Amino acid sequence: MNESNLKNDRQTLAGVTASELGQRWVERCNTHENAIATAMVQHYGIADILARVLAGRQVDLEEVESFLEPKLRDLMPDPSVMQDMEKAAERLAQAVVAREKVAIFGDYDVDGACSTALLADYLRQAQVPYITYIPDRLTEGYGPNSEAVRNLAGQGAKLLVMVDCGTSGHEPVSEARRLGLDVVILDHHQAPVELPDANALVNPNRQDDLSGLGYLCAAGVVFVFLVALNRNLRQKGFWQAGHEPNLMGALDLVALATVADVVPLKGLNRAFVRQGLSVMRSRSRPGLAALADAAGLKDAPEAWHLGYLIGPRINAGGRIGDAGLGTRLLLTEEPENAGRLAGELDILNRERQQIEQLAVEEAMASSEHYLQQHPQTTLLLNYAPEWHAGIVGLVAARVKERFRLPSFAFTLSGEEQVTGSGRSVAGYDIGAAVRASVDAGIAIKGGGHAMAAGVTVPLARLEEFRAFIAGYLSTHGSDDGQGEALEVDAILTAGGATPELLKLVQKAGPFGSSQPEPVFAFTNHRLVEAREVGSSGHIRIKLRSGDGTTIGGIVFRAAGQPLGIALQKNIGELVHAAGTLSIDRWGGNEKADLRLIDIARP
Repeated sequence: MNESNLKNDRQTLAGVTASELGQRWVERCNTHENAIATAMVQHYGIADILARVLAGRQVDLEEVESFLEPKLRDLMPDPSVMQDMEKAAERLAQAVVAREKVAIFGDYDVDGACSTALLADYLRQAQVPYITYIPDRLTEGYGPNSEAVRNLAGQGAKLLVMVDCGTSGHEPVSEARRLGLDVVILDHHQAPVELPDANALVNPNRQDDLSGLGYLCAAGVVFVFLVALNRNLRQKGFWQAGHEPNLMGALDLVALATVADVVPLKGLNRAFVRQGLSVMRSRSRPGLAALADAAGLKDAPEAWHLGYLIGPRINAGGRIGDAGLGTRLLLTEEPENAGRLAGELDILNRERQQIEQLAVEEAMASSEHYLQQHPQTTLLLNYAPEWHAGIVGLVAARVKERFRLPSFAFTLSGEEQVTGSGRSVAGYDIGAAVRASVDAGIAIKGGGHAMAAGVTVPLARLEEFRAFIAGYLSTHGSDDGQGEALEVDAILTAGGATPELLKLVQKAGPFGSSQPEPVFAFTNHRLVEAREVGSSGHIRIKLRSGDGTTIGGIVFRAAGQPLGIALQKNIGELVHAAGTLSIDRWGGNEKADLRLIDIARP
């Protein structure tokens, strides 16, 4: 049976062929995966629900033990499997031994901030002078630029290390070499055939790299690089007079970047996040501890906290404030300073939310109008010259979530050009689409991943860009024509959703990109409550099963949206509800809490 048939060999759940959001509900496991789940129960003696969660995420029978207990020592590759890794490690080792001043140029997002902090912290422990530089999103845009390179050279840097950027930076790399700087690039973005003239370019996504590590974020690449650098310095006898840096203690930054950059949580990434969360729970990094406090995070952090609470606050500096604020927070060793910086980022995040909300409302209305005129479109594109450049990615993401279509949002970035961000859905690689538009001479520059991309386009060619990307996605997409489907792991009742069950299921975590959180359906439960809470449009709900037990839950940003409207219509009615579960710890008690994502009428 081919992959497409396997995907469709799944049973419709509870008879839901069209939910209130127009989704078909299906069992996540197909026939083959159900058989694997049964074998897991028999062979390992694990609970059936855990086996179904594992099998539904394509874990094979022989992988169960290693998947449930991912160990970094087992999954960590020899760093030299990556192209140019030994050259990069040798050049940095020379800089460490000679105490050369190193300039670190990072991207302005969470991955860039974490990558910069990882390398800077290592150099600080090795007592090597360094400078960090994060470009301003509004005035400099993504990636290295020649003016910044000249500035860093003027401050005495001898070696320039670009992290989470640089793979397409031909001009700034050439300028650095002209000024006498050596250049090392540590990146993960998809790479063109022609690479910049760097001394070493480590990127598992360069076309001649056969490491198979292309799923790493930049911080993951930097961590593997630091292992190589540490090994090189150890061989040189550098650490005989002092203590080697604790690389395992840096995994909190790698975990944060891995989740926030939405790279697949598979292989090495799972170990990074699992062990990084353990490091983070120790609260040993003042900046992250202060940021958790500012975000109101009372419990031990889980993977979703990194993506929804911690990451956006670090991003806020790069979006609408001081781009280097997040890096400085991650590097500070003073709790008092950490509290001040975290407070600034929290304020910026609230400002970002307000700016974003206005732009999102405009984009939603525009998208509704466009869809009425073009119901078969594969792409939504919104543009407003007054939108803040720091929030266009968020606008694109919200539109994508609402309409389940690839989405771009653009704003004016000069007199004759616009800059935008795109977000995609499964089956449509917008990173490849953007690169194709650059190759076709339509876009000025751009790139990214399958699910997210950034691009700069001449204003006069924006509609041409829309048509090109829509056409590319139509011909290169992998939509199977079956419509949107919500994959459900199991059916539960309100009384069956216990903290003990959730702790069992969490053994299959961490969950995130490519390893989705388990979704549970609560069939024939009465919706006894649906009320708006707070100022962010969240809706608090309560469901009651036939035996009288209840479960509470939350629906994020649903007020005035289709799901929120459907909830209000169905108060007091029997519904099928679906969502993910978390443990709510309050007053020393634990209970399951539902994060609702869809409902259907029985």
